[in-house]
Amino acid sequence: MNNDLEAGILSKLDDGTYVFEYNDTYYRDDAKPPISLTLPKLQKQHTSKTLFPFFFNLLSEGSNRELQSIRLKIDKEDHFSLLLKTAAHETIGAIRVEEIS
Repeated sequence: MNNDLEAGILSKLDDGTYVFEYNDTYYRDDAKPPISLTLPKLQKQHTSKTLFPFFFNLLSEGSNRELQSIRLKIDKEDHFSLLLKTAAHETIGAIRVEEIS
């Protein structure tokens, strides 16, 4: 999310592949920047076998991640679940990651 505008959707497929896809409106608006240099708007959909570095870097590190894992009862190596549960607030920059219910 950028300034309360949905930039796109991050998902994890059953085979473990991560997909980030820009929202149509955001993607077509040349005035809107890519959310990251590693996720350029040159293509609408990006795929990766690992969590994209941009999103991985929104996660806490060290003892903070350990405490979050314990408190949330999430394996500290389950980066996607930790991201969904911790990156809706207080992230660096204008990006938030919110779980779709």
